[in-house]
Amino acid sequence: MTETPDDLPPTDRESPVGEPVIRGDERVVGDHAANAVSFDPDDPERVAAAVDAVRGFANGDLGDDHLAMLRGAAACAALVRSEQSYKAAAERAGDDVTVPFVRKWARVHDLPQPVRRHVALGHIPPTAAKHIARVGGDARYRLAWAVLDNDLTVRQVRQVASDVNDGRSLDDALRDHGVTPGELTLTLPPDAYRDLRRRAAMTDTDTGTIVANALDAYLDD
Repeated sequence: MTETPDDLPPTDRESPVGEPVIRGDERVVGDHAANAVSFDPDDPERVAAAVDAVRGFANGDLGDDHLAMLRGAAACAALVRSEQSYKAAAERAGDDVTVPFVRKWARVHDLPQPVRRHVALGHIPPTAAKHIARVGGDARYRLAWAVLDNDLTVRQVRQVASDVNDGRSLDDALRDHGVTPGELTLTLPPDAYRDLRRRAAMTDTDTGTIVANALDAYLDD
């Protein structure tokens, strides 16, 4: 059976696959960083460890906290890279491990680092992250930030991801759940708030436009 591109692991990951970049960062996970496990897809011993971890993850033996799930996701990603397909990875892990299970959690590990940091911190549930991982490109960031800023439920995230994959725009899908794309509540120092309002009034400019322009200049530096 010929595999389609969707059956193959992505090739554009920025950090090493299976490396505990987030799980090993004390700034994110504190003392848990010392227990972070790496899964090197090019090291037979680390691949064997990944097989055990994937099997345990599928059977519920790793635990259900967010760090355990990130560890399971890392193991899935490393095993997929080692076997070069989701199907072969699932087969190696054993009869109780399905291709959809391996695919969705490997994709969680391939989410951008800023998103995975919020998963590790407990701000985004891993069960929501697996649906964020179903969409591609810039939409992954924007859906993740919508979860942070609007307390979207896992069910809502799943529906938004499904709608996007069915061809709807992310903005329209988010609006169905009461989310205004790009809306963010900020708390400013009193002096900055005063000056922002004053500049907006004197230039007849929306405050959001002024903030957006200032951010563009700041982030381009």
